[in-house]
Amino acid sequence: MSKKIVPDPPIPTTPDPETSRDEDLLRDRDAIKRALDYYLDPPTQYTEKPRHPSTMFMIAPNNDTESLLVNACESLASASVLTSDFAAELIGPQRHKVMAIQQIIMLAELAVNRAVDNVVPT
Repeated sequence: MSKKIVPDPPIPTTPDPETSRDEDLLRDRDAIKRALDYYLDPPTQYTEKPRHPSTMFMIAPNNDTESLLVNACESLASASVLTSDFAAELIGPQRHKVMAIQQIIMLAELAVNRAVDNVVPT
């Protein structure tokens, strides 16, 4: 019977506590810097870009408030009629949803009508 060869156990080495502490602090400092840079100084791809609104459907800046409110009121009235007609073709929960949308449009229309009355008292 042959005897099993067992390698020598590793020689325990105790690291210098001062050196390991310094290395830990450096690693911690690097991690803290990366975290702060990530959250407080994001890369340019994540920074907010200036807003450039489309001018395709721009409202002329010289329009008076009354004209704008009357136009908004007419648009809301059209949307109210459209949703009301659409709701008539539906049944059940879908109809209730469209009627809720129609009611919100109608309330907005009433608010705009009141604003028109405040701007141009009759």
